[in-house]
Amino acid sequence: MVSMTTHEPPQTLPRRATRHDVASLVDLRSTMFAAMGSDVGDHAAAWRGAATLWFEGQLTRPQQFAGFVVDHPVDGVVAAALGICDTRAPSPHDPSGSHGHVFNICTDPAHRRQGYGQACLNALLTWFRTDTEVRVVDLNATPEGAGLYTSEGFGQPAFPTLRLRLQR
Repeated sequence: MVSMTTHEPPQTLPRRATRHDVASLVDLRSTMFAAMGSDVGDHAAAWRGAATLWFEGQLTRPQQFAGFVVDHPVDGVVAAALGICDTRAPSPHDPSGSHGHVFNICTDPAHRRQGYGQACLNALLTWFRTDTEVRVVDLNATPEGAGLYTSEGFGQPAFPTLRLRLQR
C-alpha cells in the first residue's frame, strides 16, 4: 500500500503585530498598493520612510491601533490586517463617537488563498468588538477583496462616501 502525504500549510494563528513587524507591514503595504496599480517606487521611496515612522508611532497606541499578522515558519510575516479607531462627534446611533477603519489587508502573493488574510481580519474584528467602543467599522475594498468583506457582514453604507482631493 502506498501512502500519500499532503503538504497542507501549517495551522498558523494570527498574532498582534509588534514594533519588530514594522518592516514587514511596510512591505505588505507596498505589495497591496502595487496590486492596486500604484507605482510604489523602490525600497528607498520617501513614502516607505514615512510609513515606517507612522507604524512605529501607531504601535505605541494599543487602544487606538491594532495590527494582526500571520507568521509563516519559513517566510516570516506573510499576511496582515490593520485597524484604527478615530473619534467623531457622538450621534443618536453612536453615542461613543468611536469609529473603526480596517486597512492594509494584504497577503504575500505566494501565500494567498490559504485563509491567512481572513484569519487576520477575524482577529482584527474581534479586537474591535472586545477591546474598543467601536460600533461602526469601515473599509475600502478592491473588487478582488469585496467577497471576503461581505462574507464578514460588511455592506454598502446608507450614505455614500465622497472624496475631495485638495491640491497642495
